[in-house]
Amino acid sequence: MKLGIIGLPLAGRSTIFEALTRQETDSALRGEDRIAVVRVPDERVDALSRMFEPRKTIYAQVEYLLPGTGGSKKDQHPWLAVKECDALIHVVRNHGPERNPLKDLRALDQELILSDLVQVEKRLERIGLDQRRGKKTPAEELQLLTDSRNLLETEVPLRHRPELAASKTLRGFTLLSAKPVLVVFNNDEGDLRPPVIGETAARERCLVLRGKLEQELARMGAEEVGVFMAEYGIDASAMDLMIRLSYDVLGLASFFTVGSDEVRAWTIRRGTPAVEAAGVIHTDFQKGFIRAEAIAYEDLMAAGSMAEARRRGTFRLEGKTYEVMDGDIINFRFNV
Repeated sequence: MKLGIIGLPLAGRSTIFEALTRQETDSALRGEDRIAVVRVPDERVDALSRMFEPRKTIYAQVEYLLPGTGGSKKDQHPWLAVKECDALIHVVRNHGPERNPLKDLRALDQELILSDLVQVEKRLERIGLDQRRGKKTPAEELQLLTDSRNLLETEVPLRHRPELAASKTLRGFTLLSAKPVLVVFNNDEGDLRPPVIGETAARERCLVLRGKLEQELARMGAEEVGVFMAEYGIDASAMDLMIRLSYDVLGLASFFTVGSDEVRAWTIRRGTPAVEAAGVIHTDFQKGFIRAEAIAYEDLMAAGSMAEARRRGTFRLEGKTYEVMDGDIINFRFNV
């Protein structure tokens, strides 16, 4: 799963990206697209690893794309690179004397909406031409595109109409305003206050970050980080929270497999049936699925061990259609 980092000039996209990757990037590469795979912090994985003491511990991961603004793509709109992404991180400047976060938030949204409107209108024009030539167009596609155009013309992003944004037919168009968005307000180092953006806050998922501060943390060693966080009164890295929210905005969940060899978090879409979740591990698990032996993370922690959890009867046997829950610990039974 991939998230694209977007924002107006001076918003601090590179700062946020470098804080995520925990490394300083060569200035010569700042005009190029940059990609990073980042581990999703999960205290449940930590606890399971302590319980089972496996040889390997594997966390869920998400991928971030920072689109470039130069290099070989000078003739290309910078946001075209994020069309391949599943969701967007919109970095909004909330620092400096001339800050206007609400204006900036709306300005970039208008860019996304305009890009989508142009694409939708081109497709509708082609459909009209095909119809005049006697070629049939699926009624569903025509209706969805018409509804999208009508909404976009009112300057409302498609993500505010979930039934449109979730349409499989429209998904093939990779419309930018239909993608889930996490709005990140990039504040000054000493400022944790969210900006006043009125009713807009209720429609968007928002997070306040002190980008420069998080960037400094990312460049420090473990001992320095502890001292720095104590000095600034920081309990946990806000960047870790951003990563977890990124995972959430994608509509993802984690289930776990455990043992002495490996404790691992597996990524699925929320609502995934057990038989499909089994296929995430291996296609043979899905083909030969018999049942899933599952226990909730909280029940295992309350029991303190697998043996005690079995004694308490908190394990469940689930069939193919069972919707795997975030935090389930599962052993798949299969036969091929």
